[in-house]
Amino acid sequence: MKKDKIRLGVLASGGATTWSAVNSACKSGLIKAETVLFIASKAGIGGIEKARKAGLKEDDIVVIDPDTFSCPDLFGARIIHECGKRGVDIIAQLGWLPKTPRNVIEKYKDRMWNQHPGPLDPGYPDFGGKGMFGRRVHHARLAYCRLIGGDFWTEATAQRVDVEFDKGPVLYRRRIDIYPTDDPTTLQERLLPIEHEVQIDALLDLVNNIGTEKPRAERLVKKEHRFALELAKSQACMMWPKG
Repeated sequence: MKKDKIRLGVLASGGATTWSAVNSACKSGLIKAETVLFIASKAGIGGIEKARKAGLKEDDIVVIDPDTFSCPDLFGARIIHECGKRGVDIIAQLGWLPKTPRNVIEKYKDRMWNQHPGPLDPGYPDFGGKGMFGRRVHHARLAYCRLIGGDFWTEATAQRVDVEFDKGPVLYRRRIDIYPTDDPTTLQERLLPIEHEVQIDALLDLVNNIGTEKPRAERLVKKEHRFALELAKSQACMMWPKG
């Protein structure tokens, strides 16, 4: 994608802290891209005010709530329409909770990426999937490591968007250690700056058209540890009902 500036559309469902970091990297000149559209999945999220303060025009901050559409295709058609109006080149899912409709993914094939706060191994058991977001991911990772007595680390991940939650190939991952004193909140706080770096690197590569997929050399979860994974994820969903 050789342009003076790539036009970025952002999908967000929360405070948009990561988008703020990505946007700052763009404004600094590190990345030749600019945010031209901010889509919120519901009204009132903190990211909307961040987008306003960052200087986005009110018309370029749009609420598209999936619950207001009768089917995923119509939800997707609205996203595609808003992106088309602004000539969006790349879409970033940064803290986006809804399932992205197939028609959007097909329209922006290889031009969409997703942020995830834990280790992924697409196509195999991992710390993604339906319901795995926010502190649930951190709780699940902590509980799993303690159950198996090893693998005391976690990762921030950037991946291509897939029609299934967290099944797209990984583009970037970066690891930090898990400390004995960590809980889901402290782990989330320590990983967040790394998440920002990973998403900035992912956008930089996509802008330069060099995004490469990074499959794992070995499986993230061994067969004998799959029950521990399911137990940890189930516990995380119960402990953090709102993520």
